[in-house]
Amino acid sequence: MARVRAQAVSVAGLLAPRRQGEASAAPGAVERARDLAERLPRIVLEARRVAASVSGVHGRRRAGVGENFWQFRPYVPGEAAARIDWRRSGRDDRLHVRQREWEAAQTVWLWVNLSSSMGFRSSLAMDSKAGRALTLGLGLAGALAQAGERVGLLGEGQTTGGAAALERLAGACALRLRETRDDQPDLPPGASVARAAAIVLVSDFLNQPEALAARIRALAHQGARGHLVLIADPVEESFPFSGQIMLETADGAERLRIGDASGWGDGYRVALARHRAELAEIAARWGWSLTLHRTDRPASEAALRLLTLMGAPVTGRAGELHASGSGA
Repeated sequence: MARVRAQAVSVAGLLAPRRQGEASAAPGAVERARDLAERLPRIVLEARRVAASVSGVHGRRRAGVGENFWQFRPYVPGEAAARIDWRRSGRDDRLHVRQREWEAAQTVWLWVNLSSSMGFRSSLAMDSKAGRALTLGLGLAGALAQAGERVGLLGEGQTTGGAAALERLAGACALRLRETRDDQPDLPPGASVARAAAIVLVSDFLNQPEALAARIRALAHQGARGHLVLIADPVEESFPFSGQIMLETADGAERLRIGDASGWGDGYRVALARHRAELAEIAARWGWSLTLHRTDRPASEAALRLLTLMGAPVTGRAGELHASGSGA
């Protein structure tokens, strides 16, 4: 009988998700959190590479109130004559207005799920789900900060910007992981955000959809626009097992014996598709985006898609599940 060392919640949890508010006092959760904190220096190096690879994608240059010249545009009848640039207008037969660059920095709030279910890593993956989520989240924050945005951890109440933003956020994550006394929460915190703020939630989202929907609804009602990044291990996608197997947590505290893994896997894949359809509907309900990112794909693929989405105008309903990268 095969024995698969996997987070039980990552696989079996799809058929019986944890209820809202139910404690996940998984043995070893604190130790795993602190081990992840020790890995943060290497994660930060990879996050810097991700930020550098997508640098310049998220440009904020658009018309608005500011001091820096952006471009000339034709004068529209009815505008104040004081806005006309007479020197530029003297070059041809049309009147031109000097536009200035919009300089109000957008606030972007980031939340990364670091709970026990995110510790799973199969032999097919480049990193654990938690490691990849941190790499992607911090890399995205670094790229946004370089583009002039303000970034912060959802629920912390403070934002940062500039070249050192990535390291500041990584330090805050390390402090939270090292000081933990219990498993990390698997749902984003309730938080007050400014209207038009952007929210990025990075998780495997293996919890009750109703619980996640309540958190998203609270943020959306404040006027926030959001993006969900679903992190998945390739084994979670395919469940490539047959025969008799034993699923167990990394510390062996929880086990699930399966007599016919192939048949059980059929039901699992149906449940997985149903669960993701519910996530897509939740995102679509509030006009949020949903991106699937597998841990056997480069983090830069998901970062590139997110930066493109964040720079695009808001239009209609979103929510369709999009896999980042051709291999996802």
